[in-house]
Amino acid sequence: MRVLVTGGAGFIGSNFVHHLLETTNHRVLTLDALTYAGTTENLSGVLDHDRHRFVEGDIRDEELVDELVEACDVIVNFAAESHVDRSIRDAEPFVETNVDGTRTLLDAALEHDIDRFVQISTDEVYGTIESGSFGEDDPLNPRNPYSATKAGADLLALSYYTTHDLPVMVTRSSNNYGPRQHREKLIPKFITRAAAGEDLPLYGDGSNVREWLYVKDNCRAVKSVLDDGQPGEVYNIGSGTELTNLEVTKQILDVVGGSKDQIEFVEDRPGHDQRYSLDTTKLRSLGWEPKWEFRDGLKATRDYYL
Repeated sequence: MRVLVTGGAGFIGSNFVHHLLETTNHRVLTLDALTYAGTTENLSGVLDHDRHRFVEGDIRDEELVDELVEACDVIVNFAAESHVDRSIRDAEPFVETNVDGTRTLLDAALEHDIDRFVQISTDEVYGTIESGSFGEDDPLNPRNPYSATKAGADLLALSYYTTHDLPVMVTRSSNNYGPRQHREKLIPKFITRAAAGEDLPLYGDGSNVREWLYVKDNCRAVKSVLDDGQPGEVYNIGSGTELTNLEVTKQILDVVGGSKDQIEFVEDRPGHDQRYSLDTTKLRSLGWEPKWEFRDGLKATRDYYL
C-alpha cells in the first residue's frame, strides 16, 4: 500500500511515518511545508529509507497535491497549524491550512478515487466538559480559533463521505506528548526549562485537566483506524489518564530533578477550556488499547529532550 502522510515532518506525523516504516511494508510519501513545527530532523533515520520519499510542499498547493495523491492509495492528513496560543494571536494561517488545505486534499482524493482518507483531529473540537467523557456523537463546541478550524475540517471531511461517498474517517485524540514535539508545548517546554533551572509559567491556578496520550499509542490507534475503521465514522483516541496541568508540572519536576519553587502561576489564556475527556469505546472495539503509562512515557520524553 502507498500511504501519503501530510504534515509528516511534524510531531505526531513524523512519529507515524516512523511507525509505518518500522511495522509495515507500506511505501510512505511524506509531504510537509517545513514551517516552524516541521523539520526533517524529525525524520532522522528514515529520511533515506528505501520505502520512503519526502517532498517539501504545502497542502494548499493544488497542483502538487494532485500529483502526489495520484501516486498513492490512502491519505493520512496530519498537516495543521496546531498551537492554541498562536491561533489566538493570528487565526488566518489556521483557517488557510486547517480548512482550505483539507479541502484541497479532499478534492484530490475524490479526483483520484483514493481508497481511504484519515483526517487527524483533536478532542478540543468538543470544548470543555465538567464531568463524564465526550462520545463521538456529542455536539462540537470549539472555543478557540485553532479548535474551530479543526472542527470545520472534520465537518468538511465527513461531508465528502455523505455527499461523494469518499471513504473518510476522522480521529480525535487527547493531548499527545513524546519525542519530536515542538518545544513550545507544555511538556517539552517544562522539561527543558526545569532542567535549566528556569521558571515554569503555568496558566491560571494549574487546575485545567487534560487526558495525556503517549504519541506512540496514538500512532497505533491511527493505524488501527486506517486498517479497520468504517468510512464515515469518527474515532476518539484517549488514554484515560487525566491530570491537571499542575500535577503534570510536578511530575516533570520530579523526573527531571527540579524544584517546586520554579513554578510560576501566570495570567490564564483567553477561552482556556477547563477539562477534556474522551470515551474511546468505539476505538477499543477495533482491538486497540493504550500501552504506555504516563510516568513511563514522561521518562522517555525526558530522555529524548535532555
